Amino acid sequence: MNAPADQHLSLYLDMIDHLRDGQYDLALNLAKPAASDTVGRALYALAMALSTQQRQEQKLEAVSNRMLSGLRLDEMLEIIYQDFHDLIPYQRIGLALIEADNQMVRSYWAKSDLPHLKLHKGYTAPLAGSSLETILQTRQPRIINDLAAYLAQKPSSASTRLIVEEGFRSSLTCPLVANDVPIGFIFFTSVQRCAYANVHIEVFQRIAARLSLLVEKARLVSELAAQKETIEEQNKTLQQLNEQKNAFMGMAAHDLRNPIGYIESVVMLLSDASFGFTAEDYQSFFKGILGNTAHMLNLLDDLLDVTQIESGKMKLHIEALDLGDFLAQAVVHHNSMARAKGTRVLLEPCPPGQIMADPARLRQVMDNLLSNAVKYSPPGSTVTVGIERLSDGYRIYVQDQGPGIQQVDRQRLFKDFSRLSARPTNGEKSTGLGLAITRRLVEAHGGQIDVDSDGQKGSRFWFTLPDLIFSSPGEAARQ
Repeated sequence: MNAPADQHLSLYLDMIDHLRDGQYDLALNLAKPAASDTVGRALYALAMALSTQQRQEQKLEAVSNRMLSGLRLDEMLEIIYQDFHDLIPYQRIGLALIEADNQMVRSYWAKSDLPHLKLHKGYTAPLAGSSLETILQTRQPRIINDLAAYLAQKPSSASTRLIVEEGFRSSLTCPLVANDVPIGFIFFTSVQRCAYANVHIEVFQRIAARLSLLVEKARLVSELAAQKETIEEQNKTLQQLNEQKNAFMGMAAHDLRNPIGYIESVVMLLSDASFGFTAEDYQSFFKGILGNTAHMLNLLDDLLDVTQIESGKMKLHIEALDLGDFLAQAVVHHNSMARAKGTRVLLEPCPPGQIMADPARLRQVMDNLLSNAVKYSPPGSTVTVGIERLSDGYRIYVQDQGPGIQQVDRQRLFKDFSRLSARPTNGEKSTGLGLAITRRLVEAHGGQIDVDSDGQKGSRFWFTLPDLIFSSPGEAARQ
């Protein structure tokens, strides 16, 4: 055997030793064989194939290892997008999952080097009768070397049209099958025609097989994480409701204690025949019992209102209302009550307009605002009710001449069991829930409520209602 032959044989043996030991890059680092060296070229090609396969497996293994730390699906797909460029050519990757009992395919994730995504997350298409269904049946990757030509043949393919409009010209679609169950597809697309070669089908299949398991695991991790967040949010809400319930119970018990104690004391006195009460005494006792009973009933009614609203069980019975007529009736009702302390309630001229609202609940809003205005206004003062036209609705206001709202009170307004530092001018009692209920009722109608006051004299409580004007009574009835 001559010297060149010996050298070639030694080189072949070294390459084979490196390949046997899995040192594929070392085998490639040996001298590249000449074109006439058939055996050397075959060994070199084998070393290149094994080296490429090793790098692919290392990439997939790296992603798999990250999965062990609870990687979510979106996070895993970001890693694939960044790390797979030397395995598969692409400028875009998309993932679609099979949903609705294997009837629909939904785009779950997509990322592109190009600026405008048109086939984005949430895009859906039926699976039955589609080319994707054929891919699932064959379990083989599909390569389209010319997307524009494919679209010309199948102009009804909406997804292909969107991909072409994004600027892509070839695609590789790999089915994802985990534990023999189809779960979706991963799409690699390139701006170059013929970017994917049929000779690499085995490579694509191997990558897709590993990705299938990773996607399924990541999807489970994502679902568990989402469920955990939902449960934590529900627990937080339940804790807040429980704290609110405890606060309600404590405050209600405190507010009920005094009137119940008063009634108990009066009953004990009345049951003792040794006391010689006069007719005036009896009248005072009965008046006190009635007043305290009314306060307790108001408190219980308010608590029931809050509970009903917070539980979502309150239903509004909406109907068309003439706003001017409605406010006029509320003013008449409260004027008769205000006369006892020499207070007047006046309604300013109202612009014409119709609203859609629950008359009983809206009356409750006005009753709370007007009764508060009368309660905190000095004798001989005037409470004014008016309407301001807005671009998208109406603002209804109640202006009083009371002591105004202090800054410390503004932070507690419209909250449960909040009582103002100012005291009613005639010793009227309050449950501390009226404004909180009023806020909830206004918001249920789609409006807002607030107060304008400089803290010196007078307050203007106002709330808004959306603008709903109808051309005919029949149109209002249909809403």
